[in-house]
Amino acid sequence: MTTIAVTGATGQLGRLAIAALKARGATDVIALARDPKKAADLGVPARAFDYTRVNPLALQGVDVLVLISSNDFDDRTGQHKAVIAAARAAGVGRIVYTSLLKGAQSPMILAQDHIATEIELRASGVPATILRNGWYTENFTGALGAAVAHGAIIGAAGEGKVSSAARKDYAEAIAVVAMDASHAGKTYELAGDTAHSGADLAAVVSAAAGKPVAYVSMPQADYAKALEGFGLPAGFAAVLADSDAQAAKGALHDDSRTLSRLIGRPTTPVAETVKAALG
Repeated sequence: MTTIAVTGATGQLGRLAIAALKARGATDVIALARDPKKAADLGVPARAFDYTRVNPLALQGVDVLVLISSNDFDDRTGQHKAVIAAARAAGVGRIVYTSLLKGAQSPMILAQDHIATEIELRASGVPATILRNGWYTENFTGALGAAVAHGAIIGAAGEGKVSSAARKDYAEAIAVVAMDASHAGKTYELAGDTAHSGADLAAVVSAAAGKPVAYVSMPQADYAKALEGFGLPAGFAAVLADSDAQAAKGALHDDSRTLSRLIGRPTTPVAETVKAALG
């Protein structure tokens, strides 16, 4: 029996990954979370695990560790290094890591921590499977209520195409590779089947909301300022604006359909995720 542990288990992707593992028949799954009590509803054993204070004892008996990238941008690389070191010390057999689409070839600021983590994984000697995740469609749908109310989605991606997929699609990919040792040593570029521009997304939102919604592309600096105006910290706003600007150049586009082949079904249509977000 293979014991699979998932970090960030109470986060959005972590919860879906555990659900996908259970749905595919995994019977020995461990949730790793800062507060194990918050994982009680997941239906699997939970252990205390903090990226900033990694305890190798929490990884004892783990065969496959799913390392969902930290959402702390202050020292994400350092946190990942600590987890990898702890996994090695605990004798973990394989690490599945959620990286970023295109890896070292990505020009996005957001890619730097992922590139450094991939290097650390290769140097660790622990077998790894790297899932280079593209954009989650939910990245666009989180603020749809305001977009519909104002009749506009703003960004800095111009006519750039983004191959987004639903978070549950990426979670299912985690389950597939974590449960099958043949994926060791492999790297997968994962993205949605159908790419969309900002204007395409706006058209989908318009149809779902029943009112006109336009896509307004602005200069990168202006978009960053707008995000700050919405209450985001300046540094995070700059990273998001950079991501959009790089998307305009193709950084988030991938037409390989690797994700749908891996999970054995088409990725979730953008329209489905939009409809769910609008209720």
